[in-house]
Amino acid sequence: MRPQDSAGAVELEEPGLPLTDDAPPGASEEPAAAEAAGAPDSEAKKKAPCPGLGLFYTLLSAFCFSVSSLLVKKVQDVHAVEISAFRCVLQMLIVLPCLIYRKTGFIGPKSHRIFLILRGVLGSTSMMLIYYAFQTMALADATVITFSSPVFTSIFAWICLKEKYSPWDALFTMFTIAGVILIVRPPFLFGSSGIEESYSVHLKGTFAAIGHAVFAASTLVILRKMGKSVDYFLTIWYYVVLGLVETVIILFILGEWSLPYCGLDRLFLILIALFGLGAQIFITKALQIEKAGPVAIMRTMDVVFAFIFQIIFFNNVPTWWTVGGAVCVVASNVGAAIRKWYQSSK
Repeated sequence: MRPQDSAGAVELEEPGLPLTDDAPPGASEEPAAAEAAGAPDSEAKKKAPCPGLGLFYTLLSAFCFSVSSLLVKKVQDVHAVEISAFRCVLQMLIVLPCLIYRKTGFIGPKSHRIFLILRGVLGSTSMMLIYYAFQTMALADATVITFSSPVFTSIFAWICLKEKYSPWDALFTMFTIAGVILIVRPPFLFGSSGIEESYSVHLKGTFAAIGHAVFAASTLVILRKMGKSVDYFLTIWYYVVLGLVETVIILFILGEWSLPYCGLDRLFLILIALFGLGAQIFITKALQIEKAGPVAIMRTMDVVFAFIFQIIFFNNVPTWWTVGGAVCVVASNVGAAIRKWYQSSK
């Protein structure tokens, strides 16, 4: 569920990935670099990554994202916006020394500030929406819907960046829409759908998950627009700073601000931020040493972990409708990844 500044994309709380093989900022294609510099072949081979290591990092990233999602759903009596605020604070404490060390500044190039602001606002809104979706609907349902993001990325890139939108893209879009419909199960099509939560709550979570996919796709298009001219940590800085401002304003309006009463919930809030950060680190490392196509395919393990966690921790076996929807959405993502991978290898 996306083609260009791959490292920047990982800050999003959503499973989608760019599907081109452009190296992210800081990516190190050591063997090629060594040959260009006239280094001995033995030195180039020495620096070559272990086969499969990038896919292993991707698997770890998918696991960390899934654990973070699980903890969001396990936290009791803490609003999704407040969880987002805690995450912004903790990540700010980590990103700040990184910016100071790298001496990149805190506001970025003048020509890109509007894009950085949009990236921060849209990215943090995307995070709040997916946390709300995890809290209000089944974990597997919300996770699968987040993988619809590539559909919106392709459409927005076609409109804003004049990228090609092929018949294959349209086909993958139809598969994704079919998958989302199977998960939402509108009553006028499916009658009594057997959804455990009240359908209105399920529908709110669905809209939040789709909104997350839309905002995440918009953020990826913005990152693509900026390219590699802006430091990755600076994009995260805007994300956490503007996200904190946005969450505080929303919490003030809703009157929902309160510290969790349970010590376990406080631990969960810390772990959500740590696992989220770990997922970002692993996916960044994966994209530095592996092609984006295989990484995007491996990232669909998010869905598998979500199904497993939903069964184990919530004793909630996904329905066949959800399984069918997941198959459609994952097939769309895998198909798009394979097609982009094939095109880039020509």
